[in-house]
Order: sequence, then structure tokens, then C-alpha cells
Amino acid sequence: MLLTALPLAAQDNVIDEVLWVVGDEAILKSDVEQARLYYMMQGKSIEGEPYCVIPEQLAIQKLFLHQAAIDSIEVTEQEVLNAVEQEINGRITQIGSREKMEEYFGKSSTQLREELRETMRDRMIMERTQYALFENVTVTPAEVRRGYAQMKEEDIPFVPTQVEVQIITLQPEIPLDEIERVKSELREYADRVNNGDAQFSTLAVFYSQDEGTARRGGELDFFGRGEMVPEFSAVAFNLTEPGKVSKIVETEFGFHIIQLIEKRGDRVRARHILRKPEVPAESITSSLEQLDSIADDIRRGKMTFEEAVALSADKNTRKNFGLMSNEMTLSSRFELQELPQEVARAVYSMNVGEISAPFVMIDKRGKEVCAIVKLKNRIEGHKATPTEDFQVVKDVIIGQLKEKKLQEWIREKQKTTYVRINGEWCDCEFQYPGWGQH
Repeated sequence: MLLTALPLAAQDNVIDEVLWVVGDEAILKSDVEQARLYYMMQGKSIEGEPYCVIPEQLAIQKLFLHQAAIDSIEVTEQEVLNAVEQEINGRITQIGSREKMEEYFGKSSTQLREELRETMRDRMIMERTQYALFENVTVTPAEVRRGYAQMKEEDIPFVPTQVEVQIITLQPEIPLDEIERVKSELREYADRVNNGDAQFSTLAVFYSQDEGTARRGGELDFFGRGEMVPEFSAVAFNLTEPGKVSKIVETEFGFHIIQLIEKRGDRVRARHILRKPEVPAESITSSLEQLDSIADDIRRGKMTFEEAVALSADKNTRKNFGLMSNEMTLSSRFELQELPQEVARAVYSMNVGEISAPFVMIDKRGKEVCAIVKLKNRIEGHKATPTEDFQVVKDVIIGQLKEKKLQEWIREKQKTTYVRINGEWCDCEFQYPGWGQH
């Protein structure tokens, strides 16, 4: 329902023509081509004829930008630059490398950044304009129930099977000599960079165990102090000289060295190399045996699962009697595909109240841990009801209200905005009829 902002900047070396005029703004054929390329890069399909769908989307974006100018909605240059860097880094991750990205778009990173500045500015302004349009759209519980009663059967959302899971984890012990081995590697990397024998980014590509940044030479997006774990931020923000390599930093994810790229006000851009100590097989075996003993004691009634959670290494679930929390929905319910793969595999065929055999999994920090889980509850797939699935139904009702308000807003803007469509581009079945009729 909400619009996805598409790139608006024209491509180079394209013979252009004006397809639409919206107010004082032209939509060029190159705008449409670039948007189509963006869809392809994202792997998204376009429902309908692209040369009808995309121009209409761009026209709606221009209506929002016009409204933003009326309402004096703006974004700061720093916000735009941060958004550009995130987009560039996202494209690099998606395509595989900076060089491949430049080849795909036929432009240098500098040219792409320059083009993206206005695109990102427009995107952020439109998001804020949409937020202002919809911020007062809300419903009471009575309106949710009333809206549900008026829904057609086919419009009632289906809620897939969901589970609630309790977990106990143990962190296998890592010997000190293994930790020292990792630190020694990082010291060697830092020396090679400082001596001019290697580029930090090259070493990151080959050796960093942060998969998200390694392919980008260890490069991180601009970040503020509160956006990284405290230990990492403290060292990164204390670096003052670009190119300088930090001391070794230990975080919950492993051990790092950091290289400053640049500082902009209260934000920093840096590279890092992450190395994780390897967990010996004997440590894993020991932890699995300990968990097997704990599970056996629970089954025999010597302790409850909730009591055994006090032994868990996961402080977040430990505070909640081991109950896992779904960060996407802020509830304790998960669809199986939302669970960590190893947990989903364990609970797939379990009965409610059953405790799994111990298994090895990778936690949120990317570390190997050993775990047992208990299936606390299973809610079979069903049509949503206001009683059992209030938030699901509420979201549908609010979505319908927002769509209605959006349609009304667009129709009103169509009446008061000059729109001209190039003759050969008029023969379309638009989502919002009425373009160019006022």
C-alpha cells in the first residue's frame, strides 16, 4: 500500500523523451528505465505493464514531493549522506563487489553517489510526508471487532501455525591458547597494514569472519555511538587519524581490529576485521553432555525447565524463564521459518511440553552454542479472529483505512495538479484513474 520510492535521476547516454508532466516536473523515459533496472536488481516483479505501472508510481511520488514542499517537510544533508552510503553498501552486498556494481550500472561509485543523493532525499521526504498523512489513522478495539464482522470471508487473513519455545543454552569453553592464537593473527594483520605491506580492506576480504562486511573490505556504514556494542564504539570513536588501525577489541561477537575511514560530526565510518576463536570439539561434547543431564533431570521431575534456565548462557531469555522473543512481532509467537534453523528443526515434530535432545546452533552473535528447547505451546494455522489474533486483525483494518485515505488523497491531488501524458503512453489501465483529466 505504501509507495516504494524509486530512483528518479536520469541515466546518462540515453536518448530521452518526456512521458508525463506532473505540475512543473517532467517524468522522462530514462527515469522509467532506471526504475525498471532498480526493480530487476532487487529481484522484484512488476504487476502489470512496466511502462504503465512505473510512470504512475513516479507521478504519485511527485505528488507527495509537491505536498512536502507545501508542508515544509525537509531532511538534513547528513541524513541524506548516511542514506546514500547505506544504499551503496546494500547494492555492493547484493551484487557482490564494488567493481561489479559499477559494471552493472555503467557508472563509477562517485557518479552513483551523486545520483542517489536526490533520490534518497526524495525517498526520505516522501516517507515523512506519508507518515504525516497516516499518523492519525487509528482504530479502537470496538472498531476492530466491527471491521472484522464486515470482512468478506476471503479477506480474513490466515495465521500460519505458530509456536512458543523455551530455550537453555551453554557456551562451550574456549581455551586461552586459542584466544591468544586469534589475537596473534589480528596483531599480524595490524602490523602488515601499518608497515605498508597490505591494505586493510584486502585483509578484511580474505580473513574477516563478519560475512556482512568482509566482501566490502570490512567497511561499515556510518554509525553513531549507540548503534554498535559499547566496546566497539568506544575504540572506533577514539580513533582520530584516518587509516590508523586500532588495538584489539573484544566484543560479544569475537575479536576485532578497526581502521578509521572518516568522521562526520557525531558519526563514524570505519572498517573492521573480525576473528572468532574456534570452539574445540571436546568443549562442545562436554556442553552437550551437561545439557543432556539437565534435560534428563527435568524429565524426571528433579527440577522444572524454568528453574534450569538459571544455568543458561543467554541472559535475554534467562530473564524470561527461557521464553524466546520474536523481534519482528514483539511477541513470543514464531512461525517456524522465523526461528533459528536449528531450533525450528528441533521443534518441528515435538509435542507440547516435550524437551529436545541437545544440539549445536549459531546464536545471534554468530557464536557456536549448545542448546535444548522445550515446546511450550503450538497454535495451529487458522483464520484470524479478534479474540486470538487482535493485532493481526487490527493491522488489516488499519491497512484498509490507510489505503482508503491514500486513494482519496490522490484523487484530490489529481483534481488540483496539472498532469499531461504523452499520447502514446496514455493507453494504460492505471491503478488510480483520473490522470490528466483535470
